Amino acid sequence: METTSRVAGQPGPGAQGDTGARRAVDEFLLAAFPWYGLDEAFTGPRWLMRVGAGADGTVEHGSTGHGEEPSLRAETSQEGQRFAVVVTVASRPVRRSADGTGVLEATSVSTAAWLAGSGLLSCSWPLEMERALRQDWLDQQTVVAWELADDLGGAGWSTLSLPVDGVPRDFHYRESAYGWVLAGSARDGVHLGAYGRGMSAYGLGFSVVKDIASYEG
Repeated sequence: METTSRVAGQPGPGAQGDTGARRAVDEFLLAAFPWYGLDEAFTGPRWLMRVGAGADGTVEHGSTGHGEEPSLRAETSQEGQRFAVVVTVASRPVRRSADGTGVLEATSVSTAAWLAGSGLLSCSWPLEMERALRQDWLDQQTVVAWELADDLGGAGWSTLSLPVDGVPRDFHYRESAYGWVLAGSARDGVHLGAYGRGMSAYGLGFSVVKDIASYEG
């Protein structure tokens, strides 16, 4: 996907103060599609993450967080982290680029899988690895995540049925040493991805976020 990411709420809306939180919400409000998050069965903390926009400034995807915000700080144990992030991706056909010189690729479930996979990598760090080697590891794993997202029918994925707005839908699902990733579609012209650690994906449900400001923290 040819998008740029605007960070909304990192390390968290509460850490930015009222102005930062408001700016984060405003970024999400620019989207022309509904945002998804975990349904009402989840009662823990909710927070905003990244918004991704195209070259023309159109919001094309973004993420909402649930549970404990993941951290790469050395004093924070990744094994004890419990979070789930939901990625909403606008369904977009192939269309001309903003400058008219080419075309932009269509979004798909694979797009959602790629964004979810790369999101999980961004908050993962093998504990036995030296800091200087992490970028090499991240580059290597990013290539693997891309290849997996491009082959959703392959052996690296299984099928998991989860409710979306109360209706069961099939998702592509995989687990790794660093957490889990899943990807599928919703009924509102959007694709959904999700990733997490410490929270089982099997009991999750997704629904449209009625008030994105409720994620301000």
